[in-house]
Amino acid sequence: QVQLVESGGGLVQAGGSLRLSCAASGRTFSSLTMGWFRQAPGKDREFIAGIKWKLDATIYADSVKGRFTVSRDNAKNTVYLQMNSLKPEDTAVYYCAADARDYSLSYYYHYGMDYWGKGTLVTVSS
Repeated sequence: QVQLVESGGGLVQAGGSLRLSCAASGRTFSSLTMGWFRQAPGKDREFIAGIKWKLDATIYADSVKGRFTVSRDNAKNTVYLQMNSLKPEDTAVYYCAADARDYSLSYYYHYGMDYWGKGTLVTVSS
Protein backbone atom coordinates (compact mmCIF):
# COMPACT_ATOMS: atom_id res chain seq x y z
CA GLN A 1 0.00 0.00 0.00
CA VAL A 2 1.14 3.51 -0.82
CA GLN A 3 -0.01 6.68 0.93
CA LEU A 4 0.16 9.94 -1.00
CA VAL A 5 -0.30 13.45 0.36
CA GLU A 6 -0.41 16.45 -1.98
CA SER A 7 0.32 20.04 -1.04
CA GLY A 8 0.94 23.37 -2.71
CA GLY A 9 -2.39 24.12 -4.31
CA GLY A 10 -4.04 27.51 -4.08
CA LEU A 11 -5.22 30.58 -5.94
CA VAL A 12 -2.99 32.18 -8.56
CA GLN A 13 -3.47 34.71 -11.32
CA ALA A 14 -3.21 33.74 -14.95
CA GLY A 15 0.41 33.71 -16.03
CA GLY A 16 1.60 32.83 -12.56
CA SER A 17 3.29 29.74 -11.18
CA LEU A 18 2.71 27.12 -8.52
CA ARG A 19 4.63 24.08 -7.41
CA LEU A 20 2.75 21.05 -6.17
CA SER A 21 4.40 18.47 -3.95
CA CYS A 22 3.40 14.90 -3.19
CA ALA A 23 4.92 12.98 -0.30
CA ALA A 24 4.78 9.20 -0.60
CA SER A 25 5.08 6.51 2.04
CA GLY A 26 4.45 2.82 2.41
CA ARG A 27 6.66 1.41 -0.33
CA THR A 28 10.11 1.94 -1.71
CA PHE A 29 9.61 5.26 -3.43
CA SER A 30 12.44 4.82 -5.89
CA SER A 31 10.67 1.81 -7.47
CA LEU A 32 7.39 3.64 -8.10
CA THR A 33 6.19 5.34 -11.23
CA MET A 34 4.65 8.64 -10.16
CA GLY A 35 2.07 10.73 -11.91
CA TRP A 36 -0.14 13.78 -11.75
CA PHE A 37 -3.74 13.91 -12.88
CA ARG A 38 -6.37 16.61 -12.65
CA GLN A 39 -10.12 16.90 -12.71
CA ALA A 40 -11.89 20.12 -13.57
CA PRO A 41 -15.53 20.72 -12.57
CA GLY A 42 -17.86 18.74 -14.79
CA LYS A 43 -15.03 16.99 -16.61
CA ASP A 44 -13.35 13.61 -16.47
CA ARG A 45 -10.06 13.14 -14.71
CA GLU A 46 -7.15 13.56 -17.11
CA PHE A 47 -3.52 12.57 -17.07
CA ILE A 48 -1.10 15.50 -16.80
CA ALA A 49 2.40 14.16 -16.29
CA GLY A 50 4.27 11.03 -15.29
CA ILE A 51 7.80 10.11 -14.27
CA LYS A 52 9.36 6.68 -14.19
CA TRP A 53 11.82 5.51 -11.61
CA LYS A 54 14.11 4.35 -14.45
CA LEU A 55 16.24 7.16 -15.85
CA ASP A 56 13.56 9.64 -14.72
CA ALA A 57 11.75 9.24 -18.04
CA THR A 58 8.81 11.60 -18.30
CA ILE A 59 5.63 12.10 -20.29
CA TYR A 60 3.24 15.05 -20.49
CA ALA A 61 -0.21 15.76 -21.79
CA ASP A 62 -0.19 18.09 -24.78
CA SER A 63 -2.22 20.63 -22.83
CA VAL A 64 0.63 21.23 -20.38
CA LYS A 65 3.73 20.40 -22.40
CA GLY A 66 6.27 23.21 -22.19
CA ARG A 67 4.56 24.78 -19.17
CA PHE A 68 4.60 22.04 -16.53
CA THR A 69 7.56 20.02 -15.30
CA VAL A 70 7.43 16.85 -13.22
CA SER A 71 10.40 15.83 -11.10
CA ARG A 72 11.17 13.56 -8.20
CA ASP A 73 13.49 13.47 -5.22
CA ASN A 74 13.94 9.86 -4.19
CA ALA A 75 15.83 10.87 -1.05
CA LYS A 76 12.76 12.83 0.13
CA ASN A 77 10.14 10.38 -1.23
CA THR A 78 8.56 13.31 -3.00
CA VAL A 79 7.40 14.12 -6.49
CA TYR A 80 6.84 17.67 -7.70
CA LEU A 81 4.84 19.39 -10.39
CA GLN A 82 6.15 22.80 -11.33
CA MET A 83 3.39 24.71 -13.13
CA ASN A 84 4.29 27.86 -15.05
CA SER A 85 2.29 30.17 -17.32
CA LEU A 86 -0.90 29.02 -15.69
CA LYS A 87 -4.19 29.53 -17.49
CA PRO A 88 -7.77 29.68 -16.18
CA GLU A 89 -8.41 26.34 -17.89
CA ASP A 90 -5.79 24.78 -15.60
CA THR A 91 -8.23 25.22 -12.72
CA ALA A 92 -8.88 21.77 -11.27
CA VAL A 93 -8.27 19.42 -8.41
CA TYR A 94 -4.82 17.95 -8.92
CA TYR A 95 -4.15 14.40 -7.84
CA CYS A 96 -0.87 12.66 -7.21
CA ALA A 97 -0.77 9.00 -8.20
CA ALA A 98 1.66 6.10 -7.96
CA ASP A 99 2.07 2.64 -9.41
CA ALA A 100 4.47 -0.20 -8.71
CA ARG A 101 3.81 -2.36 -11.77
CA ASP A 102 6.52 -0.90 -14.04
CA TYR A 103 4.28 -0.46 -17.08
CA SER A 104 5.03 2.09 -19.77
CA LEU A 105 4.21 5.73 -19.19
CA SER A 106 1.77 5.59 -22.11
CA TYR A 107 -0.12 2.83 -20.29
CA TYR A 108 -0.58 5.06 -17.27
CA TYR A 109 -1.55 7.96 -19.55
CA HIS A 110 -4.52 5.94 -20.78
CA TYR A 111 -5.43 3.72 -17.84
CA GLY A 112 -4.42 5.54 -14.66
CA MET A 113 -2.50 4.28 -11.66
CA ASP A 114 -3.10 2.10 -8.61
CA TYR A 115 -2.64 4.55 -5.75
CA TRP A 116 -4.11 8.02 -5.37
CA GLY A 117 -3.85 11.02 -3.11
CA LYS A 118 -6.87 13.03 -2.01
CA GLY A 119 -6.08 15.95 -4.28
CA THR A 120 -5.26 19.62 -3.95
CA LEU A 121 -7.24 22.44 -5.55
CA VAL A 122 -5.60 24.81 -7.99
CA THR A 123 -7.58 27.86 -9.03
CA VAL A 124 -6.30 30.17 -11.74
CA SER A 125 -8.05 33.52 -12.00
CA SER A 126 -8.23 35.50 -15.21
